[in-house]
Amino acid sequence: MTRELIGHVLEVAELRNVEVQVMPLVREDHADLHGPVRLLGTPDNRRFGHCEGQESGQFVSDPKTVSILRTRYAGMRSQALSLDDSLGLSQRMRGAA
Repeated sequence: MTRELIGHVLEVAELRNVEVQVMPLVREDHADLHGPVRLLGTPDNRRFGHCEGQESGQFVSDPKTVSILRTRYAGMRSQALSLDDSLGLSQRMRGAA
């Protein structure tokens, strides 16, 4: 099951609009511990966010709040492994699973 899940992640990572980065387990605290966040952009450069909780979701359109979400996302990406390192680790984990 684990090998299949990692294989699926690796397949999805091949899509041109998908980037996969792994957050190392040694990071006890990172910028996105409050749940899943999606950042959205429109062709006319409007930015939105969507935050999920356990029982609800919130669509965010306020530019200041979206900016905060984007900053948190940038911080999280800087703490995660690079794209190449993330894919390499995932490939090694798939082989070990």
